[in-house]
Amino acid sequence: QVQLVESGGGLVQPGGSLRLSCAASGSILSINMMGWYRQAPGKERELVAVIGSGGTTNYADSVKGRFTISRDYAKNTVYLRMNSLKPEDTAVYYCNAFVRRPDSGYYFSEYWGQGTQVTVSS
Repeated sequence: QVQLVESGGGLVQPGGSLRLSCAASGSILSINMMGWYRQAPGKERELVAVIGSGGTTNYADSVKGRFTISRDYAKNTVYLRMNSLKPEDTAVYYCNAFVRRPDSGYYFSEYWGQGTQVTVSS
């Protein structure tokens, strides 16, 4: 199987910064898209940022210019650098990846991490 393990969440003051990490491990042949989603209380889960296998990135309008997604392909790890954090960024952040396993042919399966809490408050 495949596991996604996030780290780096926590409590930060408005204007502060955090870096989230997500490492994929297990039976992995290759990874296509990796990304971050978030879910605030009472709201639906929403895309924050994604990065493709070739490095192409896409961001939610609400985080453009403040957040940066990056990826270490050798370590199957994706990062999210979050600057100029605002209270409205408070949410549980989930890592997402499309993984091809050795036993799945050319099929990519979607996996989610367990989530990490980010709280922006003074």
